[in-house]
Amino acid sequence: MKALFQRFALIILLFSVIGTSLAGTHRGYEPKMLETGKFLFQGNCAACHGMNAEGTVKNWHKKNESGKHPPPPLNGTAHAWHHSFKALAHTIRNGTQSIEGSMPSWKAKLSDEEIGAIIFWLTSLWPDEIYASWLERNKQ
Repeated sequence: MKALFQRFALIILLFSVIGTSLAGTHRGYEPKMLETGKFLFQGNCAACHGMNAEGTVKNWHKKNESGKHPPPPLNGTAHAWHHSFKALAHTIRNGTQSIEGSMPSWKAKLSDEEIGAIIFWLTSLWPDEIYASWLERNKQ
């Protein structure tokens, strides 16, 4: 996990120095990592969050009949960008069932590197202004 956080810190540093000019590219991400992240997301997360992280339920912000919020979209149209890289990785690794959510833990199936690749792919989908705000939050 340390190497993953170091890679992410380098990306933040690059954006600090050159601004968001990389936003039109892969935002400084390695194309292979994005491919891996997309593959892993679609194989493990898409059933609940949609093939392209668009969500599968329109009213994801309203509790369902079981009293829980449905899985949100993760493509930048919901609230995932409010959470730091570290918080997103923690949620994927540990799930939300311990806090009365529905998301299972993925730590037995996905490595830290794979979780990081998923997060990088998700953030590559976000609009530039959302991504820039997320990067700012991660600097703190």
